Amino acid sequence: MTSPSSPPHGDDEIGDDARNPYASQSRWRHAESSAYAKYEQERAGGAAHHHHHHHHNGPVAREADAQGGVGDLANFLNKSRVEPENPNRDERPTSMRFKPVMAGAEEARAATGHAEDAPAAESAIKASSGPPADGKEVAVGPLINYRRMEGNTWIGSVLVVVVGGGREPPFTPSLNLRRAGGEGGQGMDVEGVCLYSDPRNTFWRFDLAVEMGGKETKWEYELPGLRYKSQSKPRVNTFFVPAITESMRIMFHSCNGFSVGTDEEAYSGACLWNDVMRKHQERPFHVMIGGGDQIYNDGIRVHGPLRKWTAIGNPKKRRDYPFPESLREECDDYYLKNYIRWYGTEPFAAANGQIPQINIWDDHDIIDGFGSYVNDFMKCDVFRGIGGVAHKYYLLFQHHLPPPPSTYTSDAVHAVGGEEGQGVDPNQFMTAHVHPRITESGYINGLKPGPYVAEHSHNVYARLGARIAFIGLDARTERTRHQINYPETYDAIFARLKEEFTAAANSDQPLKHLILLLGVPIAYPRLTWLENIFSSPIIAPVKLLNRRVGLGGSFFNSFDGSVDLLDDLDDHYTARTHKKERNRLIERFQALAAEFSIRVTILSGDVHLAALGRFYSNPKINIAPENDYRYIVNVVSSAIVNKPPPAAVANLLARRNKIHHLNHETDETLLKLFDKDPGDSNKTSKSNNVTMPSRNFAIITENSPNNGQRNGGGPLNSHQVDQNHLFPPANGGGGAQGSQVSLPHSAQTNPAVPRPKDTRLPIGAGEVNCGSKHKAAIPGEHGTGSDGGLDVVIQVEIDQHDGKGRTEGYGLTIPALDYRGKKPASVVGSVGRGSRRSVRSGRSH
Repeated sequence: MTSPSSPPHGDDEIGDDARNPYASQSRWRHAESSAYAKYEQERAGGAAHHHHHHHHNGPVAREADAQGGVGDLANFLNKSRVEPENPNRDERPTSMRFKPVMAGAEEARAATGHAEDAPAAESAIKASSGPPADGKEVAVGPLINYRRMEGNTWIGSVLVVVVGGGREPPFTPSLNLRRAGGEGGQGMDVEGVCLYSDPRNTFWRFDLAVEMGGKETKWEYELPGLRYKSQSKPRVNTFFVPAITESMRIMFHSCNGFSVGTDEEAYSGACLWNDVMRKHQERPFHVMIGGGDQIYNDGIRVHGPLRKWTAIGNPKKRRDYPFPESLREECDDYYLKNYIRWYGTEPFAAANGQIPQINIWDDHDIIDGFGSYVNDFMKCDVFRGIGGVAHKYYLLFQHHLPPPPSTYTSDAVHAVGGEEGQGVDPNQFMTAHVHPRITESGYINGLKPGPYVAEHSHNVYARLGARIAFIGLDARTERTRHQINYPETYDAIFARLKEEFTAAANSDQPLKHLILLLGVPIAYPRLTWLENIFSSPIIAPVKLLNRRVGLGGSFFNSFDGSVDLLDDLDDHYTARTHKKERNRLIERFQALAAEFSIRVTILSGDVHLAALGRFYSNPKINIAPENDYRYIVNVVSSAIVNKPPPAAVANLLARRNKIHHLNHETDETLLKLFDKDPGDSNKTSKSNNVTMPSRNFAIITENSPNNGQRNGGGPLNSHQVDQNHLFPPANGGGGAQGSQVSLPHSAQTNPAVPRPKDTRLPIGAGEVNCGSKHKAAIPGEHGTGSDGGLDVVIQVEIDQHDGKGRTEGYGLTIPALDYRGKKPASVVGSVGRGSRRSVRSGRSH
């Protein structure tokens, strides 16, 4: 077993700026403006008379000092921006003639006579009584993440947040990792790495590295020396690592929180996590993928520090509202406390400590609609400010990474010419410790900062066991109303995927599946008609009356004054503004699938209902899904906690489920997956078999003989076929009932498998009898067999009033790809660059 205290880093050395071509030569570089450089030069010149070793003629950027103060820079800033002492002035001036530095320094506020305006976080520290925190009380955690595989080594991390801290945390905890059941003796001790610490809390990361063996192994860990507030909190947590020859069992979820104003008791809280943990006890999950909105931070504008800003009626005044240091501290405190509250809420908290996570964020991790409002409004100080604060805690809680040294404020130091984004503001870490940047091979970072969050995107690559690769696209950091990701980011992602797939193809363990995580569905009904109405001139008079007299109420959002649903529509890949980018993205993944004979499957959330979209070859091409590189399933699973939309909305979407044409060779539509409503409920109309407005989560398992055999070793779906459910008639017409039987695995490679004229019905062996009676939906048969396909089941809540969160499953099998035909030409250019179509390879299949 590799020592967990010294995991193999390779390219992943902590704080190794040599691996980061975008790193500054000095960690102070961003803060040293030309004015400060002149100030330093004058100081250096004066000091040269006393120190003969100063023989340079100009200022030199100082080296980073992990323990040093920022007095020189603070003195310079205060010298030019804080009002000097005036013995003749009144104790409280009626107006300030100088702009104060809203530093974490009391002196700056005292100098302007506004000490009582200190932010809430600082006031709380002053008001606290009793001895200082000893750094041993757990505020939230542990949270376990899966990071990557290196050869036969599983790499993960554990995060724990303790009360108290500062530039020098009072206590350094350790973690003990050992095999469950007493194997391996006392295990290994792992010392914590301090990612971030301020007087409120300290974030400790523990790096784990364990060797994978010939069978699934159970591990346990504990944090001796730390104490928990709850007596029921487990002191020892466990997790599972798959055998080296097996792929991981995956649990997928999204929309893990309640929208503002939801009656949480009416939905029994986060009760579906009870079902997740039951299923984890029956057959443990190896990884838990969060598809966005792992937390809802929208309350910041209702009962948080942005409520005054939100209440401003004029959109222009909201846009021009400043985001000073005092407001940044209040927002920082809100995001921190909301994360601690939510990530400590059971039963979600139990899953956090036992199922290793991989996460990608979406808008509610920041605030509703972030990135999809009009450009002028998105660039306002408040949105840039909360984007930076949300990104800080997203990195800490969801990725176990240190945040940037500071985040945006309207009165902060600006970047030096030639630098990107905002300069480092030393006022924000006067009483804090921030670990240097950690670079890891599991991240594909965007080459330039996002337009509204001045940070680089974090796209995640990992191998999920033996034959499954994973890529999670950060589709929020670079998002605007007219783009989702930069073209250069797509290029970097596809270059990395080709590199990984080529290496795997030349090894003794090639990859067979790629899981692509997109926060928002990409194979989904079009709502262009709604977009056209909401953005048409006929809405303008109503918007004017809304601003003047409030006509329309909540129909218009409180940010940029647009129709409230428009940001949700603009978020979708199917929005008209994203159509070209979307189509090129799919074509590029299809080309990748054909080149390496790897099946691509997409996971998405966001829309608060369950559905299953898919792309597939035009029926005229006459190719079975098993051999069709264009066959890509989009599993839509949302929400695990938030309330679903009304049945009328789901039924409307079902009526809009047309068969669309991505291009001449590819069609797309939703599959009629839902043969019944869950339990005895009535959640949808009889005509709606494609959208399910009920809370849900998904499970994905590779079919493997090590998962057991199907009952009797029979065909793909060995249970009784429901003759009335959505079954493709033989030869595409009304064939004899005797032909309506489950197709055995041997039929999967036969391109002559009959296909229905209506491709919203099952089109291949894995989709036959899909729904509640499919073998993927039956616990004892899910993941069994040896065909190498993926069994997918969407677990749908039966009754929202059931606190146990019981669900019913709806399943299908996504076949592995066996494509040996002509390789299609790669897409010309890259996704998002212009509107050029891909070069066609003809119809030789």
